[in-house]
Amino acid sequence: MQALSIFSPETVIYNANQSESPDMAAFIVVEGIDGSGKSTAAKSLAERVKGRAVLTREPTDSWIGKAVRAGEKGEVSPYLDALLFMADRAQHTLSIKGWLDEGRTVICDRYYHSTVAYQTAYLKGRSLGDNFDWLLEANLRISASPDTTFLLVLDPEKAIERAGGRGDFSRFERLEFLKDVQETYERLAQQDKSIIRIDAEKTPEAIVESMLEHIEGRKI
Repeated sequence: MQALSIFSPETVIYNANQSESPDMAAFIVVEGIDGSGKSTAAKSLAERVKGRAVLTREPTDSWIGKAVRAGEKGEVSPYLDALLFMADRAQHTLSIKGWLDEGRTVICDRYYHSTVAYQTAYLKGRSLGDNFDWLLEANLRISASPDTTFLLVLDPEKAIERAGGRGDFSRFERLEFLKDVQETYERLAQQDKSIIRIDAEKTPEAIVESMLEHIEGRKI
């Protein structure tokens, strides 16, 4: 499929045996603040879920995703930062839809929820007001609708301890920022009933078991 050709192989992090019979085709997103363990959970879920699972992530490793990372390292307009993430997502969504059409189960480590949560917090920190509504509307226009989104919820202070305080912020600035991100994730969860909150203080094994229970219960 031509739509998939611009992506490097690293975009597909995990690809189950294609000879397996697909028990389901579904789009599952794993979200959470830095340090919540979402990447570990997404990988473990892809390895455990039945059917032909594809694990992918955002930003991607395409040329657009590389532009996103370059923008994060440089001084760019805060709005450009949000738009770069959205451009990467718009193209990535074509790949996601292609995998779903093939009967694959797509598990995505971060999707539009991250852009809404992080950019809302970032723009607020730049004294640019509450940008939640337009960020959500714009992202919904270019995104596929996940069957389920798992939101790993962890106290921001504990998340910083797990992440080792990484980032260019001071510890206090980082904490306040992650609190704003967490708050925006909760705003999304209140509006979208497909978002399932998972206690990220559980062990990695227990987190994946909780995800599998929800998947089986919803008959995805």
